[in-house]
Amino acid sequence: MIISPSPETLDKLIRHQIHNLFLLDDIENYTISKSLAKALSKTELCFRKSSNKYYSRNGQAFFSIYHSGQYCIFLYFLSRQIFLDDPRNSVTADKVYYLNKSLNGVDLFYEIEMPEIFHLDHPVGSVMGRASYGNNFTFAQLCTVGNNHGVFPTIGENVKMLSGAKILGNSTIGDNVIVSANTYIKDTNIPSNSLVFGSSPNLIIKPRSNS
Repeated sequence: MIISPSPETLDKLIRHQIHNLFLLDDIENYTISKSLAKALSKTELCFRKSSNKYYSRNGQAFFSIYHSGQYCIFLYFLSRQIFLDDPRNSVTADKVYYLNKSLNGVDLFYEIEMPEIFHLDHPVGSVMGRASYGNNFTFAQLCTVGNNHGVFPTIGENVKMLSGAKILGNSTIGDNVIVSANTYIKDTNIPSNSLVFGSSPNLIIKPRSNS
């Protein structure tokens, strides 16, 4: 993967930003640097599957540390990797998570297992809760995935949430579903290959091609 301007700058930038906000001790600095390579590997896999022209260059995955969407995805993978490497480092993972939230205005908590391949587009104001997410999940700004009475949704593959969409509670979203802008789904199952809009329980569901 091409990293612009460099992996060394990325390492310094992350630790500098976190230190300015929350302070870092020597152990935390080491923990972040130690988890960096694995997080970059996961970021590369995710970016290679993106159709966004800004995520590739000369046939390779491309990561600009000054592209907010790319940096947002990377910071999620880094915070989660720190936690997976050693749950005792949860405070360090918290700091990376809060850096992501502060810079990008998105809530992607490291204990939530996002899929290997997910995409976001101007995700300011979005909150991704403890759902089950299928690969190639995409969300935009002001989207919410959350619980109702402690039950979270199950989301299939190739699901796209447009601006302001919400999926809550005991909902199962099939594969290849587009959740239209400002749609509100609560405790409702949506079949695969659908376009859905409106609000539960009065949703309108239309079939769409799975191509």
